[in-house]
Amino acid sequence: MSLYVAEEFTAEEADVLRRYFTNLYDPVFALVNLPEVVKGALFARYSRSPKSLRRLFLDEFVGELDITGDASIDATVGLRRAEELYDRVFFEYGDDSVAQLGGVHLACEQASNLLTKVLEWGRLMSYLEQSTRYIAYDSRIGGRYRYHRPAGVMQSRQATRYIGDMDRMFDTYAELLPVVVDHLRDTVPKDPADSDFVYRQAIRAKAFDSLRGLLPASSLSNVGIYGTGQGYEQLLLRMRSHPLPEARHYADLMLTELRKVIPSFLKRVDLDDRGVAWSRYLESSREQMEDLADRLFPAGTDLEPAPVVTLVDFDPDAEVKLVASALYPFVSLPESQIEARVRAMGADERLAVLRAYEGDRANRRHKPGRALERPTYRFDVLADYGAFRDLQRHRMLTIEWQALTPRHGYTRPEAVDTAGVGARFDDAMDRSAALYDALVPDVPSEASYAVALAYKVRFVMQMNAREAMHLIELRTTPQGHPAYRLVGQEMHRLIEEQAGHSAVAEMMRFVDHSAEAELERLHAERRAEARRETS
Repeated sequence: MSLYVAEEFTAEEADVLRRYFTNLYDPVFALVNLPEVVKGALFARYSRSPKSLRRLFLDEFVGELDITGDASIDATVGLRRAEELYDRVFFEYGDDSVAQLGGVHLACEQASNLLTKVLEWGRLMSYLEQSTRYIAYDSRIGGRYRYHRPAGVMQSRQATRYIGDMDRMFDTYAELLPVVVDHLRDTVPKDPADSDFVYRQAIRAKAFDSLRGLLPASSLSNVGIYGTGQGYEQLLLRMRSHPLPEARHYADLMLTELRKVIPSFLKRVDLDDRGVAWSRYLESSREQMEDLADRLFPAGTDLEPAPVVTLVDFDPDAEVKLVASALYPFVSLPESQIEARVRAMGADERLAVLRAYEGDRANRRHKPGRALERPTYRFDVLADYGAFRDLQRHRMLTIEWQALTPRHGYTRPEAVDTAGVGARFDDAMDRSAALYDALVPDVPSEASYAVALAYKVRFVMQMNAREAMHLIELRTTPQGHPAYRLVGQEMHRLIEEQAGHSAVAEMMRFVDHSAEAELERLHAERRAEARRETS
């Protein structure tokens, strides 16, 4: 059985695609010979479409482009001399900064939800991932449901059970989707001012959100990546040392395609004394830590109960230091002298400084300056894997996560209960947990593929106040998913109440603590329709 499903194109379609994509049939490919704005628009549309990028390009973009002059384009023209120059500057002299100046748009398709988090780990790259909110997972590709079939599992005694249980989980999703959609239509009336399209889109998004927890971590997704040569090199070095076989295999696919467009930037990746040694170092360090952690915390260690969000570290003096940092660019004094003056201020005087520094924020996109990077917060979070997937995208902060297991239980959305399908949801969760337990003895590194997205995972997020403002205001908007809205709301409450940083909390004035909306995407769909009507 092939690991990936190859697409089919007509001869005419293939002739067009060869001009713009580095291959036609593999799941990883680079985009070439297209304007940057077209590549960006393609990726933006990609995240909300069930189509592959190449099919999306053919169906929705080719007709809008003038491609008559592209028939003879050769992306390798001039590459040899550029490589020679690059070799002298970078490969021989080690000037890594040169590798920051060349970028590639890379499409990564048919990647599991475990692999997508590996792909999106790096801070200095840009990612767009296919969204479970806009795409139904009840369809098949190549006659198969869209989930990863890991080689280790397929070669184990659990192969038949894995396929059977995965298919049944997807069957449950497909069967419950129309039930939940009909329930939402019956219980959430349509506003006469809304078009049928807006109402239908909001209903579907709510149903997709409510049932995404049924999908296992093996579910396939598409990820669009834009990054520099240096970013890709670092990503590949990590992937080649990763314990997940899918990540190591996918790294080879990526390296093959990237070398078609930026070969010199990646010369070190598979050299024994360069990239291979680096990957071995990462692997060795990880294995030593795993062994040590197993000795310190053996299997069966009691699990202490914990809330959804715990504030585990903060600076009690943060607001004093924040005020000093805000004043620093506007005076000509040592920071220690400025801080001493701030400590002598009254609370109202310090608050006046911060209000002036914040300015008149008209919306959450207006961000105050870098003084807010002085205070830091570290949160320990226990949320379902679906919410983690959304929060993990905030890569400028520090985020680390533990393995996905059924150990922490799962969340069941309210709409599932009110639609009367809670028992079937629970049955799917039980099936997921039992399959995980069956896989652990034989293929421990691949057992997490069986775990449904409704199961909780523990992760830590450390951020400065400026990043906290961005994350919390964004993730508490009414159109957000209830699971991550709760995380954002708790973070804001803890900053104000536990840390006592009321001035910082006040600056986050666009945090929304309202209750869950009936249809989270309704307002967003209304705005989108209004933009379409005026464009």
